[in-house]
Amino acid sequence: MNSIWLESKKKIESSGKLEEDTSADVCIIGGGIVGITTAYYLIKSGYKVVVLEKNEIANGVTGHTTAKITSQHGLIYSYLSEKYGINFAKKYFEANEDGIKNIKDIIDENGVACDFEETESYIYTNNESDINKIDKEMDALKYINIDAEKTNKTDLPFNVLSTIKFKNQAKFNPFKYVSGLVKYILNNKGRIYTNTLCMDVKKENDEYVVYANNNKVYAKYVVLASQYPFLKIPGFYFAKMYQESSYVIAIKTENDLPKGMYINVEQPTLSFRTANFDGKNILLIGGAGHKTGKKVTYEETYKILEDKAKELYKDSRVIARWSIRDAVTLDKIAYIGEYSNLLPNLYVATGFNKWGMTTSNIAANIITDKIKSDGSVYGEIFKSTRFKPIENKDEMKNMIVDSTKSLVVERIKKKELEIKDIKENSGGIIEIDGEKVGVYKNEEGKNYLIKPVCTHLGCMLEWNDADKTWDCPCHGSRFDKFGKNILGPAIKDLEIYSIDK
Repeated sequence: MNSIWLESKKKIESSGKLEEDTSADVCIIGGGIVGITTAYYLIKSGYKVVVLEKNEIANGVTGHTTAKITSQHGLIYSYLSEKYGINFAKKYFEANEDGIKNIKDIIDENGVACDFEETESYIYTNNESDINKIDKEMDALKYINIDAEKTNKTDLPFNVLSTIKFKNQAKFNPFKYVSGLVKYILNNKGRIYTNTLCMDVKKENDEYVVYANNNKVYAKYVVLASQYPFLKIPGFYFAKMYQESSYVIAIKTENDLPKGMYINVEQPTLSFRTANFDGKNILLIGGAGHKTGKKVTYEETYKILEDKAKELYKDSRVIARWSIRDAVTLDKIAYIGEYSNLLPNLYVATGFNKWGMTTSNIAANIITDKIKSDGSVYGEIFKSTRFKPIENKDEMKNMIVDSTKSLVVERIKKKELEIKDIKENSGGIIEIDGEKVGVYKNEEGKNYLIKPVCTHLGCMLEWNDADKTWDCPCHGSRFDKFGKNILGPAIKDLEIYSIDK
Protein backbone atom coordinates (compact mmCIF):
# COMPACT_ATOMS: atom_id res chain seq x y z
CA MET A 1 0.00 0.00 0.00
CA ASN A 2 1.10 3.55 -0.69
CA SER A 3 1.53 6.18 2.00
CA ILE A 4 -1.71 7.34 3.61
CA TRP A 5 -1.22 10.79 2.04
CA LEU A 6 -1.31 9.25 -1.46
CA GLU A 7 -3.80 6.48 -0.80
CA SER A 8 -6.71 8.37 -2.38
CA LYS A 9 -4.97 7.83 -5.74
CA LYS A 10 -6.03 11.34 -6.69
CA LYS A 11 -3.75 13.43 -8.87
CA ILE A 12 -3.21 17.07 -8.13
CA GLU A 13 -4.31 19.25 -11.03
CA SER A 14 -1.52 20.41 -13.36
CA SER A 15 -0.88 21.94 -16.78
CA GLY A 16 -0.29 18.50 -18.25
CA LYS A 17 2.88 17.34 -19.95
CA LEU A 18 5.37 19.77 -21.49
CA GLU A 19 5.07 19.33 -25.27
CA GLU A 20 6.56 22.52 -26.69
CA ASP A 21 9.29 25.08 -26.08
CA THR A 22 8.33 27.80 -23.63
CA SER A 23 9.78 30.57 -21.47
CA ALA A 24 9.32 32.12 -18.03
CA ASP A 25 11.09 34.36 -15.55
CA VAL A 26 11.79 31.35 -13.33
CA CYS A 27 11.93 27.63 -14.08
CA ILE A 28 11.61 25.38 -11.03
CA ILE A 29 12.68 21.75 -11.38
CA GLY A 30 10.76 19.62 -8.89
CA GLY A 31 7.06 19.49 -8.00
CA GLY A 32 7.35 18.59 -4.34
CA ILE A 33 6.68 20.87 -1.39
CA VAL A 34 9.88 22.90 -1.97
CA GLY A 35 9.28 23.62 -5.64
CA ILE A 36 5.57 24.33 -5.20
CA THR A 37 6.11 26.62 -2.19
CA THR A 38 8.81 28.53 -4.07
CA ALA A 39 6.49 28.92 -7.06
CA TYR A 40 3.75 30.17 -4.75
CA TYR A 41 5.91 32.94 -3.27
CA LEU A 42 7.39 33.96 -6.62
CA ILE A 43 3.98 34.24 -8.27
CA LYS A 44 2.77 36.35 -5.35
CA SER A 45 5.76 38.60 -6.09
CA GLY A 46 4.75 39.00 -9.74
CA TYR A 47 7.09 36.54 -11.49
CA LYS A 48 6.12 34.26 -14.38
CA VAL A 49 6.89 30.73 -13.21
CA VAL A 50 7.10 27.28 -14.80
CA VAL A 51 7.42 24.15 -12.63
CA LEU A 52 8.67 20.88 -14.14
CA GLU A 53 7.99 17.56 -12.38
CA LYS A 54 9.14 14.21 -13.78
CA ASN A 55 6.26 12.27 -12.19
CA GLU A 56 3.14 13.59 -10.45
CA ILE A 57 3.02 16.49 -8.00
CA ALA A 58 3.94 15.64 -4.37
CA ASN A 59 4.41 11.94 -5.15
CA GLY A 60 8.08 11.80 -4.11
CA VAL A 61 9.51 12.54 -0.68
CA THR A 62 6.66 14.99 0.05
CA GLY A 63 4.07 12.25 -0.33
CA HIS A 64 5.97 9.84 1.91
CA THR A 65 7.01 12.03 4.83
CA THR A 66 5.64 11.80 8.37
CA ALA A 67 4.82 15.51 7.91
CA LYS A 68 5.96 17.02 11.20
CA ILE A 69 6.25 20.81 11.11
CA THR A 70 8.77 21.50 13.82
CA SER A 71 11.91 23.34 14.86
CA GLN A 72 12.92 20.45 17.12
CA HIS A 73 15.35 18.54 14.89
CA GLY A 74 16.75 15.93 17.21
CA LEU A 75 19.57 17.15 19.47
CA ILE A 76 20.53 19.85 16.99
CA TYR A 77 20.96 22.91 19.21
CA SER A 78 23.76 21.58 21.42
CA TYR A 79 25.57 20.53 18.24
CA LEU A 80 25.11 23.89 16.52
CA SER A 81 26.06 25.85 19.64
CA GLU A 82 29.31 23.92 20.02
CA LYS A 83 30.19 23.95 16.34
CA TYR A 84 29.13 27.43 15.22
CA GLY A 85 28.18 29.38 18.36
CA ILE A 86 25.06 30.43 20.20
CA ASN A 87 24.07 33.16 17.71
CA PHE A 88 24.19 30.69 14.82
CA ALA A 89 22.05 28.17 16.73
CA LYS A 90 19.58 30.91 17.63
CA LYS A 91 19.24 31.99 13.98
CA TYR A 92 18.63 28.36 12.98
CA PHE A 93 15.85 28.14 15.54
CA GLU A 94 14.31 31.45 14.45
CA ALA A 95 14.35 30.36 10.80
CA ASN A 96 12.40 27.22 11.64
CA GLU A 97 9.93 29.03 13.89
CA ASP A 98 9.32 31.48 11.03
CA GLY A 99 8.79 28.48 8.76
CA ILE A 100 6.08 27.10 11.05
CA LYS A 101 4.36 30.49 11.20
CA ASN A 102 4.59 30.98 7.43
CA ILE A 103 2.99 27.61 6.73
CA LYS A 104 0.10 28.47 9.05
CA ASP A 105 -0.26 31.88 7.37
CA ILE A 106 -0.46 30.25 3.92
CA ILE A 107 -3.12 27.83 5.17
CA ASP A 108 -5.18 30.59 6.77
CA GLU A 109 -4.82 33.03 3.87
CA ASN A 110 -5.86 30.50 1.22
CA GLY A 111 -8.31 28.42 3.25
CA VAL A 112 -6.30 25.23 2.67
CA ALA A 113 -8.00 22.22 4.26
CA CYS A 114 -5.01 20.02 5.12
CA ASP A 115 -5.67 18.70 8.64
CA PHE A 116 -3.29 21.27 10.11
CA GLU A 117 -3.06 20.87 13.88
CA GLU A 118 -0.88 22.62 16.42
CA THR A 119 0.70 20.31 18.98
CA GLU A 120 3.79 19.71 21.12
CA SER A 121 6.96 18.01 19.91
CA TYR A 122 9.13 15.82 22.17
CA ILE A 123 12.55 14.19 22.03
CA TYR A 124 12.93 11.52 24.69
CA THR A 125 15.15 8.75 26.01
CA ASN A 126 14.72 5.60 28.04
CA ASN A 127 18.45 4.94 28.30
CA GLU A 128 20.26 6.05 31.43
CA SER A 129 23.40 6.61 29.34
CA ASP A 130 21.56 9.09 27.08
CA ILE A 131 20.11 11.33 29.80
CA ASN A 132 23.26 13.44 29.65
CA LYS A 133 22.52 14.15 25.98
CA ILE A 134 19.08 15.45 26.92
CA ASP A 135 20.66 17.59 29.67
CA LYS A 136 23.27 18.97 27.27
CA GLU A 137 20.59 19.88 24.73
CA MET A 138 18.50 21.56 27.40
CA ASP A 139 21.48 23.65 28.50
CA ALA A 140 21.94 24.86 24.92
CA LEU A 141 18.24 25.72 24.65
CA LYS A 142 18.46 27.82 27.81
CA TYR A 143 21.44 29.76 26.44
CA ILE A 144 19.53 30.40 23.20
CA ASN A 145 16.48 31.41 25.26
CA ILE A 146 14.17 28.86 23.62
CA ASP A 147 10.92 28.20 25.48
CA ALA A 148 11.41 24.46 25.99
CA GLU A 149 10.60 22.26 28.96
CA LYS A 150 12.48 19.29 30.37
CA THR A 151 10.06 16.71 31.77
CA ASN A 152 9.36 13.00 32.11
CA LYS A 153 5.62 13.38 31.57
CA THR A 154 4.19 12.47 28.16
CA ASP A 155 1.03 10.90 26.76
CA LEU A 156 2.96 7.96 25.30
CA PRO A 157 1.75 4.48 26.36
CA PHE A 158 5.01 3.92 28.27
CA ASN A 159 7.13 5.81 30.76
CA VAL A 160 10.18 7.80 29.69
CA LEU A 161 13.24 8.73 31.73
CA SER A 162 13.70 12.20 30.31
CA THR A 163 12.33 14.34 27.50
CA ILE A 164 12.40 17.87 26.07
CA LYS A 165 9.10 19.43 25.00
CA PHE A 166 8.72 22.15 22.36
CA LYS A 167 5.41 24.01 22.37
CA ASN A 168 3.48 25.40 19.39
CA GLN A 169 4.69 22.91 16.79
CA ALA A 170 2.37 21.37 14.19
CA LYS A 171 1.47 18.52 11.84
CA PHE A 172 -0.61 18.32 8.64
CA ASN A 173 -1.42 16.37 5.49
CA PRO A 174 1.33 17.42 3.03
CA PHE A 175 -0.54 16.22 -0.06
CA LYS A 176 -3.58 18.35 0.74
CA TYR A 177 -1.34 21.30 1.62
CA VAL A 178 0.55 21.18 -1.68
CA SER A 179 -2.76 20.75 -3.52
CA GLY A 180 -3.97 24.03 -2.01
CA LEU A 181 -0.83 25.86 -3.15
CA VAL A 182 -1.14 24.40 -6.65
CA LYS A 183 -4.64 25.81 -6.98
CA TYR A 184 -3.32 29.28 -6.20
CA ILE A 185 -0.44 28.88 -8.69
CA LEU A 186 -2.65 27.70 -11.56
CA ASN A 187 -5.30 30.33 -10.82
CA ASN A 188 -2.63 33.03 -11.08
CA LYS A 189 -1.19 32.02 -14.46
CA GLY A 190 1.57 29.76 -13.13
CA ARG A 191 2.28 26.59 -15.10
CA ILE A 192 3.09 23.18 -13.63
CA TYR A 193 4.07 20.46 -16.09
CA THR A 194 4.01 16.86 -14.87
CA ASN A 195 5.50 13.69 -16.41
CA THR A 196 8.23 15.99 -17.69
CA LEU A 197 11.78 14.73 -17.24
CA CYS A 198 14.56 17.32 -17.08
CA MET A 199 17.78 16.07 -18.64
CA ASP A 200 20.07 19.09 -18.50
CA VAL A 201 20.43 22.79 -17.70
CA LYS A 202 22.75 24.99 -19.75
CA LYS A 203 23.72 28.65 -19.51
CA GLU A 204 23.32 30.56 -22.78
CA ASN A 205 24.19 34.26 -22.68
CA ASP A 206 22.03 35.89 -19.99
CA GLU A 207 19.55 33.06 -19.53
CA TYR A 208 19.31 29.34 -18.89
CA VAL A 209 17.94 26.64 -21.14
CA VAL A 210 16.32 23.68 -19.40
CA TYR A 211 16.08 20.57 -21.58
CA ALA A 212 12.99 18.50 -20.80
CA ASN A 213 10.89 16.02 -22.81
CA ASN A 214 12.78 16.95 -26.02
CA ASN A 215 11.68 20.54 -25.47
CA LYS A 216 13.31 23.64 -24.03
CA VAL A 217 12.35 26.06 -21.29
CA TYR A 218 14.08 29.46 -21.39
CA ALA A 219 14.38 31.32 -18.09
CA LYS A 220 16.55 33.92 -16.38
CA TYR A 221 16.41 31.99 -13.10
CA VAL A 222 16.41 28.24 -12.44
CA VAL A 223 15.71 26.51 -9.12
CA LEU A 224 16.78 22.92 -8.50
CA ALA A 225 14.15 21.62 -6.09
CA SER A 226 14.38 17.95 -7.00
CA GLN A 227 15.31 16.70 -3.48
CA TYR A 228 18.82 15.67 -4.66
CA PRO A 229 20.39 17.70 -7.51
CA PHE A 230 20.69 15.72 -10.73
CA LEU A 231 23.34 18.14 -12.03
CA LYS A 232 26.75 16.80 -11.06
CA ILE A 233 29.09 19.74 -11.65
CA PRO A 234 30.17 22.35 -10.73
CA GLY A 235 28.13 22.03 -7.50
CA PHE A 236 29.52 18.58 -6.54
CA TYR A 237 26.67 17.99 -4.08
CA PHE A 238 27.14 14.25 -4.50
CA ALA A 239 30.42 14.67 -2.59
CA LYS A 240 28.80 16.63 0.25
CA MET A 241 25.72 14.53 1.03
CA TYR A 242 24.49 10.99 1.34
CA GLN A 243 21.00 9.51 1.53
CA GLU A 244 19.27 7.70 4.36
CA SER A 245 16.27 5.41 4.04
CA SER A 246 13.72 4.98 6.80
CA TYR A 247 10.36 3.25 7.09
CA VAL A 248 6.85 4.11 8.23
CA ILE A 249 3.81 2.08 9.21
CA ALA A 250 0.29 3.33 9.88
CA ILE A 251 -1.73 1.44 12.47
CA LYS A 252 -5.29 1.37 13.74
CA THR A 253 -6.12 0.58 17.37
CA GLU A 254 -9.08 0.99 19.69
CA ASN A 255 -6.76 2.44 22.36
CA ASP A 256 -6.22 6.13 23.04
CA LEU A 257 -3.34 7.56 21.01
CA PRO A 258 -0.75 10.20 21.97
CA LYS A 259 -1.52 13.75 20.86
CA GLY A 260 2.04 14.99 20.66
CA MET A 261 4.83 14.19 18.19
CA TYR A 262 7.72 12.10 19.48
CA ILE A 263 11.19 10.92 18.49
CA ASN A 264 13.75 9.11 20.63
CA VAL A 265 17.47 9.69 21.11
CA GLU A 266 18.72 6.10 20.99
CA GLN A 267 18.87 3.56 18.17
CA PRO A 268 16.86 2.30 16.48
CA THR A 269 15.16 5.66 15.99
CA LEU A 270 11.41 5.60 16.55
CA SER A 271 9.05 8.41 15.59
CA PHE A 272 5.39 8.73 16.57
CA ARG A 273 2.58 11.03 15.42
CA THR A 274 -1.14 10.65 14.86
CA ALA A 275 -2.98 11.47 11.65
CA ASN A 276 -6.50 11.60 10.28
CA PHE A 277 -7.27 8.81 7.83
CA ASP A 278 -10.80 8.17 6.53
CA GLY A 279 -12.16 10.20 9.43
CA LYS A 280 -10.37 8.11 12.07
CA ASN A 281 -7.36 8.79 14.25
CA ILE A 282 -4.43 6.52 13.37
CA LEU A 283 -0.81 6.32 14.51
CA LEU A 284 2.26 6.64 12.30
CA ILE A 285 5.37 4.89 13.59
CA GLY A 286 8.57 5.66 11.71
CA GLY A 287 12.24 4.78 11.96
CA ALA A 288 14.47 1.71 11.46
CA GLY A 289 16.67 3.87 9.24
CA HIS A 290 19.91 3.05 7.46
CA LYS A 291 22.17 4.49 4.81
CA THR A 292 20.48 4.05 1.44
CA GLY A 293 21.97 1.16 -0.49
CA LYS A 294 22.62 -1.06 2.51
CA LYS A 295 21.38 -4.58 1.93
CA VAL A 296 18.34 -4.94 4.20
CA THR A 297 15.41 -7.27 4.79
CA TYR A 298 11.85 -6.92 6.05
CA GLU A 299 13.00 -8.14 9.48
CA GLU A 300 15.49 -5.24 9.71
CA THR A 301 13.00 -2.59 8.64
CA TYR A 302 9.21 -2.82 8.74
CA LYS A 303 9.16 -5.69 11.26
CA ILE A 304 10.97 -3.56 13.86
CA LEU A 305 8.14 -1.02 13.63
CA GLU A 306 5.40 -3.66 13.55
CA ASP A 307 6.83 -5.40 16.62
CA LYS A 308 6.89 -2.07 18.46
CA ALA A 309 3.26 -1.45 17.48
CA LYS A 310 2.19 -4.84 18.87
CA GLU A 311 4.20 -4.22 22.04
CA LEU A 312 2.38 -0.93 22.65
CA TYR A 313 -1.08 -1.85 21.35
CA LYS A 314 -1.96 -5.54 21.32
CA ASP A 315 -4.94 -4.94 19.03
CA SER A 316 -2.96 -2.85 16.50
CA ARG A 317 -3.51 -3.52 12.82
CA VAL A 318 -1.14 -2.28 10.11
CA ILE A 319 -3.11 -0.49 7.40
CA ALA A 320 -0.19 0.96 5.42
CA ARG A 321 3.58 0.75 5.15
CA TRP A 322 6.02 2.77 3.07
CA SER A 323 9.60 3.99 2.97
CA ILE A 324 11.12 7.43 2.68
CA ARG A 325 14.55 8.63 1.64
CA ASP A 326 16.24 11.79 2.87
CA ALA A 327 19.35 13.68 1.77
CA VAL A 328 21.70 14.16 4.72
CA THR A 329 24.46 16.76 4.78
CA LEU A 330 27.79 16.22 6.50
CA ASP A 331 27.31 19.19 8.84
CA LYS A 332 23.56 18.66 9.54
CA ILE A 333 22.56 21.93 7.83
CA ALA A 334 20.57 22.17 4.58
CA TYR A 335 22.05 23.63 1.39
CA ILE A 336 19.88 26.55 0.28
CA GLY A 337 20.86 29.30 -2.15
CA GLU A 338 23.24 29.59 -5.11
CA TYR A 339 23.98 26.24 -6.75
CA SER A 340 27.54 27.40 -7.49
CA ASN A 341 29.48 30.65 -7.46
CA LEU A 342 30.22 29.94 -11.13
CA LEU A 343 26.55 29.93 -12.21
CA PRO A 344 24.65 33.06 -11.16
CA ASN A 345 20.84 32.83 -10.98
CA LEU A 346 20.90 29.04 -10.58
CA TYR A 347 19.61 28.05 -7.13
CA VAL A 348 19.37 24.84 -5.12
CA ALA A 349 17.49 23.54 -2.07
CA THR A 350 18.61 20.15 -0.77
CA GLY A 351 19.95 18.22 2.20
CA PHE A 352 17.02 18.72 4.59
CA ASN A 353 18.25 16.04 7.02
CA LYS A 354 14.79 14.50 7.53
CA TRP A 355 13.16 17.83 8.50
CA GLY A 356 11.86 18.89 5.11
CA MET A 357 8.42 20.21 5.98
CA THR A 358 9.63 23.26 7.90
CA THR A 359 12.86 23.61 5.92
CA SER A 360 10.89 23.66 2.65
CA ASN A 361 9.35 26.98 3.66
CA ILE A 362 12.70 28.39 4.77
CA ALA A 363 14.16 27.40 1.39
CA ALA A 364 11.31 28.91 -0.60
CA ASN A 365 11.67 32.23 1.22
CA ILE A 366 15.47 32.36 0.94
CA ILE A 367 15.41 31.64 -2.80
CA THR A 368 12.52 34.03 -3.44
CA ASP A 369 14.38 36.79 -1.59
CA LYS A 370 17.54 36.13 -3.57
CA ILE A 371 15.69 36.28 -6.90
CA LYS A 372 14.03 39.53 -5.81
CA SER A 373 17.48 40.80 -4.73
CA ASP A 374 16.02 41.65 -1.34
CA GLY A 375 18.70 39.80 0.57
CA SER A 376 17.84 37.05 3.04
CA VAL A 377 17.78 37.08 6.83
CA TYR A 378 18.72 33.39 7.01
CA GLY A 379 20.73 32.98 3.81
CA GLU A 380 24.11 32.73 5.56
CA ILE A 381 22.90 30.00 7.93
CA PHE A 382 22.05 27.67 5.04
CA LYS A 383 24.62 28.97 2.54
CA SER A 384 24.82 26.32 -0.16
CA THR A 385 28.29 27.20 -1.43
CA ARG A 386 29.95 26.81 1.98
CA PHE A 387 32.89 24.45 2.26
CA LYS A 388 32.51 23.68 5.96
CA PRO A 389 31.06 20.17 5.53
CA ILE A 390 34.53 18.65 5.11
CA GLU A 391 35.20 19.64 8.73
CA ASN A 392 33.10 16.61 9.68
CA LYS A 393 36.00 14.29 8.89
CA ASP A 394 34.52 11.09 10.33
CA GLU A 395 31.32 11.36 8.28
CA MET A 396 33.29 12.31 5.16
CA LYS A 397 35.56 9.28 5.63
CA ASN A 398 32.57 6.94 6.04
CA MET A 399 30.92 8.32 2.91
CA ILE A 400 34.07 7.91 0.83
CA VAL A 401 34.58 4.35 2.08
CA ASP A 402 30.97 3.40 1.31
CA SER A 403 31.15 4.94 -2.15
CA THR A 404 34.46 3.27 -2.97
CA LYS A 405 33.16 -0.14 -1.90
CA SER A 406 30.23 0.32 -4.25
CA LEU A 407 32.28 0.96 -7.35
CA VAL A 408 32.10 -1.89 -9.87
CA VAL A 409 35.84 -2.58 -9.72
CA GLU A 410 35.66 -3.24 -5.97
CA ARG A 411 32.60 -5.47 -6.13
CA ILE A 412 34.11 -7.84 -8.73
CA LYS A 413 36.06 -9.51 -5.94
CA LYS A 414 32.95 -10.48 -3.99
CA LYS A 415 31.49 -13.94 -4.16
CA GLU A 416 28.16 -13.59 -5.93
CA LEU A 417 24.95 -15.61 -5.83
CA GLU A 418 23.91 -18.15 -8.40
CA ILE A 419 20.51 -17.71 -9.94
CA LYS A 420 19.18 -20.80 -8.14
CA ASP A 421 20.02 -19.14 -4.80
CA ILE A 422 17.62 -16.26 -5.39
CA LYS A 423 14.25 -16.82 -3.74
CA GLU A 424 10.92 -16.01 -5.35
CA ASN A 425 9.86 -12.36 -5.04
CA SER A 426 13.43 -11.44 -4.24
CA GLY A 427 16.58 -10.35 -6.02
CA GLY A 428 20.34 -10.34 -6.02
CA ILE A 429 23.46 -10.01 -8.14
CA ILE A 430 24.89 -12.98 -9.99
CA GLU A 431 27.75 -13.37 -12.44
CA ILE A 432 27.20 -14.71 -15.96
CA ASP A 433 30.19 -15.16 -18.27
CA GLY A 434 32.22 -12.72 -16.18
CA GLU A 435 29.47 -10.07 -16.27
CA LYS A 436 27.53 -8.74 -13.27
CA VAL A 437 23.78 -9.22 -13.68
CA GLY A 438 21.00 -8.09 -11.35
CA VAL A 439 18.14 -10.58 -11.09
CA TYR A 440 14.64 -10.16 -9.74
CA LYS A 441 12.68 -13.43 -9.51
CA ASN A 442 8.91 -13.01 -9.33
CA GLU A 443 6.41 -15.20 -7.46
CA GLU A 444 6.09 -17.53 -10.47
CA GLY A 445 9.85 -17.98 -10.76
CA LYS A 446 10.35 -15.78 -13.82
CA ASN A 447 13.63 -13.87 -13.83
CA TYR A 448 13.98 -10.20 -14.80
CA LEU A 449 17.55 -9.20 -15.57
CA ILE A 450 19.16 -5.77 -15.38
CA LYS A 451 22.63 -4.26 -15.43
CA PRO A 452 23.10 -3.44 -11.70
CA VAL A 453 25.06 -0.24 -12.23
CA CYS A 454 23.59 3.11 -11.23
CA THR A 455 23.02 5.45 -14.18
CA HIS A 456 24.12 8.43 -12.07
CA LEU A 457 27.84 7.81 -11.45
CA GLY A 458 28.30 4.11 -12.08
CA CYS A 459 28.13 2.63 -8.57
CA MET A 460 27.11 -1.00 -8.09
CA LEU A 461 23.53 -1.30 -6.85
CA GLU A 462 22.23 -3.32 -3.90
CA TRP A 463 18.96 -5.24 -3.71
CA ASN A 464 16.55 -3.90 -1.04
CA ASP A 465 14.46 -6.90 -0.07
CA ALA A 466 12.13 -4.85 2.16
CA ASP A 467 10.90 -2.58 -0.66
CA LYS A 468 11.84 -4.83 -3.63
CA THR A 469 13.99 -2.15 -5.25
CA TRP A 470 17.52 -1.65 -6.55
CA ASP A 471 19.23 1.05 -4.41
CA CYS A 472 22.49 2.93 -4.91
CA PRO A 473 24.81 3.02 -1.86
CA CYS A 474 26.75 6.01 -3.22
CA HIS A 475 24.14 8.73 -3.69
CA GLY A 476 20.78 7.10 -3.01
CA SER A 477 19.22 6.64 -6.44
CA ARG A 478 16.48 4.04 -6.54
CA PHE A 479 15.12 1.78 -9.29
CA ASP A 480 12.14 -0.58 -9.20
CA LYS A 481 12.58 -4.33 -9.50
CA PHE A 482 12.33 -4.11 -13.29
CA GLY A 483 14.96 -1.35 -13.61
CA LYS A 484 12.74 1.75 -13.95
CA ASN A 485 14.18 4.84 -12.25
CA ILE A 486 12.06 5.87 -9.26
CA LEU A 487 14.21 8.40 -7.40
CA GLY A 488 17.23 10.54 -8.27
CA PRO A 489 19.81 11.86 -8.59
CA ALA A 490 19.83 9.30 -11.44
CA ILE A 491 17.40 10.22 -14.20
CA LYS A 492 17.81 7.25 -16.57
CA ASP A 493 16.43 3.73 -16.25
CA LEU A 494 18.74 0.75 -15.88
CA GLU A 495 19.89 -1.24 -18.89
CA ILE A 496 17.59 -4.24 -19.33
CA TYR A 497 18.80 -7.64 -20.50
CA SER A 498 16.24 -9.17 -22.81
CA ILE A 499 17.27 -12.79 -22.30
CA ASP A 500 16.08 -14.69 -19.21
CA LYS A 501 19.47 -16.29 -18.54
